[in-house]
Amino acid sequence: MTPSINKLWAGTFASLLTLGLLATPVAMADVGSRLWATGGVTTIEGSAGGGLVPWALLGSYASDEEWGGTLALSRAEVGDYTLSVTGAGLNWNNRIEVTVARQTLDLDSLAFTLKNGFGLEQDELNQDIFGVKVRLLGDALYSPWGQWSAGVQHKRQRDFIVPEAIGARDDSGTDVYFSGSKVFFAAVFGRNLLVNATVRGTRANQGGLLGFGGDLNNGYEVMAEAGVGVFINRQWLLGTEFRQKPDNLSFAREEDWWDMFIAWVPDRRLAVTAAFVNLGDVATLADQQGVYLSLQGSF
Repeated sequence: MTPSINKLWAGTFASLLTLGLLATPVAMADVGSRLWATGGVTTIEGSAGGGLVPWALLGSYASDEEWGGTLALSRAEVGDYTLSVTGAGLNWNNRIEVTVARQTLDLDSLAFTLKNGFGLEQDELNQDIFGVKVRLLGDALYSPWGQWSAGVQHKRQRDFIVPEAIGARDDSGTDVYFSGSKVFFAAVFGRNLLVNATVRGTRANQGGLLGFGGDLNNGYEVMAEAGVGVFINRQWLLGTEFRQKPDNLSFAREEDWWDMFIAWVPDRRLAVTAAFVNLGDVATLADQQGVYLSLQGSF
């Protein structure tokens, strides 16, 4: 990364870590009775899961007859783009999760292409995401077949000029997904193993940041997503995720996403996630790889 990006990352990390350290010494009132790190972290779309993929787990530590919530700040820096995400979620009785997220994508190098190719001078895109996830049955820890949940994510573009110019059909859309998660005790050299599989119905371009539908396809497609992680101990989780993508725009062909992440949970109120992410080609700009950092507080 360039020195300016390094400085930006240093400042971002310092701010996030300061918030976390300030939150940690708070009097240890209960934040829910579920086991350590069983709420996952916050995805870039606001739902509980990994960084890229929603899991069947619901956010926070709320169990039956309890309320819980999360607040998260995330930032990804890849070759030509910067994505910032602010998210929040509420968990009712470990049955229903309601989330909201705001994504801001700085177009960086793409802004030059848009200005010269389309006469557009917009340098960022913004999207709001409203999600609901319902735990249908099971428990990720103790049920033989794990935990199963279904969710919806309604996404709304706030800046449709650029997506419309490159061929997107709509400025809003709704993803529907079905997830299963299971923790296998002492499965990898005596360490616990978390496995998640998600099936998503979507017509979103680059997760919705480039609108919905396009000249190649305007209908829903079924996409596969997956994640796996090993608990090094109860505070550290090391894993990887994969997310299949639709290909709706002839102008901006999409590639699948994947990441390798490490999550640190030093306290039931705090989780920090760092990852290497590979987004492939994004809106004609090739080989978008970089780093991701997220801080989540639970209450």
